[in-house]
Amino acid sequence: MPNPPATRPRPAALPALSPTTLLAVTGGQLVAAPRTSPESGGPAAPKSGGPAAPKDVRRRAAGQRAARRAPTNPYLRLLATPGARAFTAGNLIARLPMGMLGVSAIIMIAGSRDSYALAGAVTATGLAATAVVAPFTARLVDRFGQARIAVPATALAVLGSLALVLCVHYDAPAWTLFAAYAATATTPNTGGMSRARWAHLHRGDPAALHTANSFEQAADELCFMLGPVVAATLCGALFPEAGTLVGASLLMTGVLVFAAQRTTEPPPTPRNRTAVSPLRSPGMPALLAVFLATGAVFGALEVVSIAHAGGAILALQAAGSCAAGLLYGSLRPARNVHRRLLLCLTAMTALMSLPLLAASSTASLPVLALCLLLAGAATAPTMVTGMTLVQRATPPGQLNEGMTLSVTALLGGVAAGAAGGGWLVEHTGTVFGYAAPMSAAALALAVAAAGAFRRRPE
Repeated sequence: MPNPPATRPRPAALPALSPTTLLAVTGGQLVAAPRTSPESGGPAAPKSGGPAAPKDVRRRAAGQRAARRAPTNPYLRLLATPGARAFTAGNLIARLPMGMLGVSAIIMIAGSRDSYALAGAVTATGLAATAVVAPFTARLVDRFGQARIAVPATALAVLGSLALVLCVHYDAPAWTLFAAYAATATTPNTGGMSRARWAHLHRGDPAALHTANSFEQAADELCFMLGPVVAATLCGALFPEAGTLVGASLLMTGVLVFAAQRTTEPPPTPRNRTAVSPLRSPGMPALLAVFLATGAVFGALEVVSIAHAGGAILALQAAGSCAAGLLYGSLRPARNVHRRLLLCLTAMTALMSLPLLAASSTASLPVLALCLLLAGAATAPTMVTGMTLVQRATPPGQLNEGMTLSVTALLGGVAAGAAGGGWLVEHTGTVFGYAAPMSAAALALAVAAAGAFRRRPE
């Protein structure tokens, strides 16, 4: 009887497999091993030529590579935002004429009509018209979009500037000068539109918005520092109308470049029946009162300094503000922005006493220049902090209107401060005239302390 076949041993049951289990053959046996990388102990990375990695893994890896490439300087990180450099370049071109057109108009009109009174009245009329028209222009920008409104509004303003040049050149009646310059009030608030883009691109990132606001304030100071110098040089070296013509050309070119960057433009927000003006937002009236008083600081300081030492010395105040704004933007944003505003206003009040002390104690222009440089160190941080609060108080979709209201209040304060500073210079002299900007700063501090700013409900 043949021997029965040998009974083969039954293989052991295979372990339960999971999606992370790898089957392999080693030594003629089937083994199961976790799908791990010997180096990292985590999931093995797929080969470059193999199947695509999961989306979250690829996204995480891309984020890590971008973080390693990101610059450490906060301003370089800000300008690394896709599309930021293009709209910033256009905005800077459009913003430089803001410091040129007023000075150019004064030089052109005063040289042609031999009357600084007429030149001052024409520019004051334009400023008043801007205060009325600018908020409505900004409301249209919020409602229909920056490109659709800013380009035609700028074209109308440029036509007003060209009409002013023609009226001056052909000796038209004085009333035509007022009408032509009033047409420039449709100039859009380019700084506000740029800030609205930063707020749209970096919503939810307080640190980036703090840096962006500081950058924009420094750009304002730089343009208002260089604009009058460029205007005076053009009008003196070429012909009286050159400053206005170049300024109008730069304004139109810059707005066209800025408006062409559609990828970074905030989406328009159609108005509904329940929408209310940012003026009715909690804390906004008190903020606008602070901007009004702060504008009086700038207006009074400008008039008194020109009367005391000439206009060139004002560049030092703007330079100090520009440098302080850039330094302020590199710092961490404040946890309590309201408290930071009070600190900035306190510093501005204290520093604005330096020009008064310098003018009353010594006749040395270098000492006064140094004091003006130091006095400007608090203005940019004050403006940056105030603009941050305006952005928080303004309802979503109305940022252009809210920031334009703050600029309008600022311009109104500049006009009032210039008038008050001029009155003091005429009746008490330039030395005591420096009490006007210090008093205006103290008023802004008092308003801020008494305003009890409240944050807009989330």
